[in-house]
Amino acid sequence: MILPIYTYGQPVLRKVAEDIDAEYPNLKTFIDDMFETLAESEGIGLAAPQVGRAVRVVVIDLDVISGDFPEYKGFKKVFINAHILETDDSLTDTMEEGCLSLPAIHEKVTRPKRIHVQYLDAELQPHDEWVEGYLARVMQHEFDHLDGKLFVDRISPLRKQLIRNKLRALLQGKFRCGYRTKVFLRK
Repeated sequence: MILPIYTYGQPVLRKVAEDIDAEYPNLKTFIDDMFETLAESEGIGLAAPQVGRAVRVVVIDLDVISGDFPEYKGFKKVFINAHILETDDSLTDTMEEGCLSLPAIHEKVTRPKRIHVQYLDAELQPHDEWVEGYLARVMQHEFDHLDGKLFVDRISPLRKQLIRNKLRALLQGKFRCGYRTKVFLRK
């Protein structure tokens, strides 16, 4: 089932998501729905808060960019109870990012190229590993959602001021995108 994507202003996007356990209701169906929603919206990553649930679940599908990044051919994973334990700040990279919850906004964000993460996979098996490159960037972006952060929180105050009208338009529901959304309209 395709779920609506919550856009900028929705309170769930600012909540710190909670870890879940094997008893979380309909977890497999929820993960399948997240992957279906991700494919429909033509994204590469989606966090549970973006579909209205404050739980630590992220899906990432990098197969869609395997033309440019052949190393990600067939890469489609779920990350449950995901946490970044530490970052290697000795090497950073600045790239443009966008977000399904902030349609039509793209800004350059600087992030570490290498991170140490812990998570459970789809079979609830634990992983503790260092990740680098483009996957590390995507994981940081998506795991930020689990901590109530958006990529626009990582841009300079000047850049944020320059996109203020775009953010206000999102809050007013004045945007277009090719997927279902759930807008928080400020009164």
